[in-house]
Amino acid sequence: LARIQTRKALDRLESELPDCRFEDVAFTSPGDRDLKTDLRESPADFFTRDLDEKVLNGELDCAVHSAKDVPDPVCEGLDWFWLPWREDPRDVLILPPGRQVTDLPENPRIGVSSDRREAYCLKRFPKGQQVPIRGNIGERLQQLDDGDYDLVVMASAALIRLGLEDRITEWISAEELPPPDGQGTLCITFRQGDVRFNRIRTLFIKAVTFAGGGVGSSGTCTLDVVKAVQRCDVCLHDALMGQELLDFLPTGAQVFHVGKRCGRHSLPQPEITELISRYARRGLRVVRLKGGDPGVFGRLAEEVDHLEALGLPYRALPGVSSLVAASTGTGMLLTRRGLSRGFCAMTPREAGGGVGGIGPVERQQLPIVFYMSVSVTGRIAEELIAEGQSAETPAAVVFGAGSDEMYVVSGTLADIGEKVGARKHELPGALIVGEVAGHRYRTELGALQGQRVLLTCSHALIEKASGTVTDLGGVPMCRPLIELVATSEAREHLERIDEYDWIVLTSPSAVRCFGALLREAHVDLRRVPKLVTCGGGTSAELEQFGLKADIEPDAHFSAQGMMMIVSELVTPETRVLRLRSDKAGSALADAMREQGAAVEDVILYNNEPVAYDSAPAFDSVFFASASAVEVFVDLWGTELLESTTVVAIGIPTVAALEKQGVTVDVVG
Repeated sequence: LARIQTRKALDRLESELPDCRFEDVAFTSPGDRDLKTDLRESPADFFTRDLDEKVLNGELDCAVHSAKDVPDPVCEGLDWFWLPWREDPRDVLILPPGRQVTDLPENPRIGVSSDRREAYCLKRFPKGQQVPIRGNIGERLQQLDDGDYDLVVMASAALIRLGLEDRITEWISAEELPPPDGQGTLCITFRQGDVRFNRIRTLFIKAVTFAGGGVGSSGTCTLDVVKAVQRCDVCLHDALMGQELLDFLPTGAQVFHVGKRCGRHSLPQPEITELISRYARRGLRVVRLKGGDPGVFGRLAEEVDHLEALGLPYRALPGVSSLVAASTGTGMLLTRRGLSRGFCAMTPREAGGGVGGIGPVERQQLPIVFYMSVSVTGRIAEELIAEGQSAETPAAVVFGAGSDEMYVVSGTLADIGEKVGARKHELPGALIVGEVAGHRYRTELGALQGQRVLLTCSHALIEKASGTVTDLGGVPMCRPLIELVATSEAREHLERIDEYDWIVLTSPSAVRCFGALLREAHVDLRRVPKLVTCGGGTSAELEQFGLKADIEPDAHFSAQGMMMIVSELVTPETRVLRLRSDKAGSALADAMREQGAAVEDVILYNNEPVAYDSAPAFDSVFFASASAVEVFVDLWGTELLESTTVVAIGIPTVAALEKQGVTVDVVG
């Protein structure tokens, strides 16, 4: 089993990484050689110890394990991640061929290999004899068939990977017997800091989100934070926030309360940081939900440092801090014209919990933030130096804070004025002075390594595309270049939808527009005829509206593939409604007519351009339609595409780019 599942995993990796090759080398482990020790009493590294040693001493570059066999924590000096290709995690009952559970004797001999399975069997078969079982899968099945046991409990994943699904007598529900973490999943271990595997790992993990939940109530939380909570798999949350924020969590999300109050910590900080990285390395979408703003007395730096040391990507979403809530929320405004031009905020608490001084010397060491100061940055720096600040004090101006076009000009008091004045700035900026100005988040982590990705797709796709870029450690630059506008003609045809035998939809965008019109018109879904799509992506969109595709091609998700289906199924009596965009041609409708069908070829939506004053700076660009390509070229030409990575989905999109002389780097 170990060799088969390892080779399958390596084959998948090689398909994802065409420039990489992996050689699998067989090693045994204590768990392979010692077939007498009861697994319920075996050490945590029973199946990993020898391979861990070989990886650490350099004989192996990595090892592939069943994730449930990897000890927590892993051996010092190792790092790890889970692969996303997972089998069903449930356990199963196995009896000799031809027998059912009802055939068991009154006191069956049950082969078990864990306390978890033993507890289940004691409840399910109270008169059964719990007997340890050892050996590989084949050996265990042979022992069962030889009569040593009447029943054994195994992981379904092992049987599936070996092609032995037919030996499963009964599936056990996850509610009755919760699977252990990692059952059905494979884990790769490697030497900590190995840049090759750190890079490979970025393809299979998602950026951790540090989110400011605001204070007092969920009303002080931003929409970005709500969206992050709605998408997460794991949430680690503080106490000082509106707890109703947790209502936004998706069903099945794992939730950990890790809040701290003065003198009372639910978890030590090192355990919190370890939890964050543990679930991130499992490929789960982790949200660290902090009260207030994560960067204001929120220990964000400690948690970020931990991820950076492991090369794990992250992002931070600001929130409303208690500082702002206590001032703006009460009328005690920290800036009031004619009275106060700024404020100082600090805590008497030192690292470790002690109380430190708050005198003039300590206050002078605090960072200073100057708003509306770009044009006089040099003058401010000169005054601070004249007052005794070192000319080498770090300083930075943040332009467009909070926007996707944000950028930073860094320097010291000695040169920040010159650096800022040397370029034209169209975005508002804030000057930060102090040692903190010398620190920055690391943006080069993750698969995209902080790249700014221009997303030109329609509003219907932008949220999903943006989430993918964020997960991979990039910065989404959302600039939809087309807007899909439904036609009145399509609305009229849907009012008499039951006149048709088929409706043909050949893109996810068409499905979204079709579904929206059905809802607007309050069409009874029972009136909808058979639906024909061009492939799995379009069919999946239908399911969002409670509909299912009746016909879709197994391959050739193109007009040619659709025509092949049409030629097989169309009869002269068939009444078809073909719904398409204004950019799609009539070839498919014409082909159906040639087969004798009565076809109404109706434009479902028009692609209308969206204009912008200027193009943002970007590193790569994503096109999902030929229409978006046309609008981009009309707005900004093709020069901006010469030094960027161009990603396109669909043959028509690629053709539109090539027609403009643009090389497509990645085709989806």
